[in-house]
This record gives sequence, C-alpha cells and structure tokens, in this order.
Amino acid sequence: MGGKDLIEQEEIYSKVLRAGRRTYFFDVRSTKAGDYYLTITESKKFTHDDGSFHYKKHKIYLYKEDFSAFREIMEEMMDYIIDEKGNEVISERHQKDFKKEDEPSENGSTAENFTDIDFDDI
Repeated sequence: MGGKDLIEQEEIYSKVLRAGRRTYFFDVRSTKAGDYYLTITESKKFTHDDGSFHYKKHKIYLYKEDFSAFREIMEEMMDYIIDEKGNEVISERHQKDFKKEDEPSENGSTAENFTDIDFDDI
C-alpha cells in the first residue's frame, strides 16, 4: 500500500470551524484495524513583528469507547457556562470600540435605536 492509499484510508470525513484566529479541524480517521476515531485539532495563527507568521497546533484523539463520557461531560460543561454567563461573549467588552446596548454612541444614539440591515436587503 503506497503513501497515497494510507492517507485516503486515514481521512474518512472532515469538517472545519473557523473562529477568528483559531481554526478547528474535526477529522474521522481509521485505525490500522479499520475502526474509526476522531481527531480534533486547534490551529492558531501567530503573526510576528516582521509580518511573517506561524501556526501552533494542538490535537486531541478521541476513541469510540470514550465518546459517551466525553459527550456527557462536554455538554455538561457547555450548559454550565451558558447557565452561569449566558450567550454574550464577555471578552468583546474589552475591545476598544465595544458599546453596551444601552450606552449612547458618539452621535447620541443607542444600540436599541440601531436598525439592523442585512446586506441581502440592499
């Protein structure tokens, strides 16, 4: 079996989630015995002062025997975070241009007065 056959055997199904500077890769792969497992890779882009960049990657291997417990704990943790902190992304508050919904902007309008326009409407 050549290198190309090995790659085709390992990569069965993939999805990508782009999230700002991070990208998450979800890959179903095949073991030597022909069973499937999941890899989750986080790739984060870092830019140097000279404009060059590099990526740091972290990978999790998740096997079928752990799926149920992993899913249960993952759902519990995500539910806990949403229950405790809601859906608002708090880190956005620390951005220079962040405005609270009821805080007036420079022209005196509030976020409540803003009309949300979808570019498909234009």
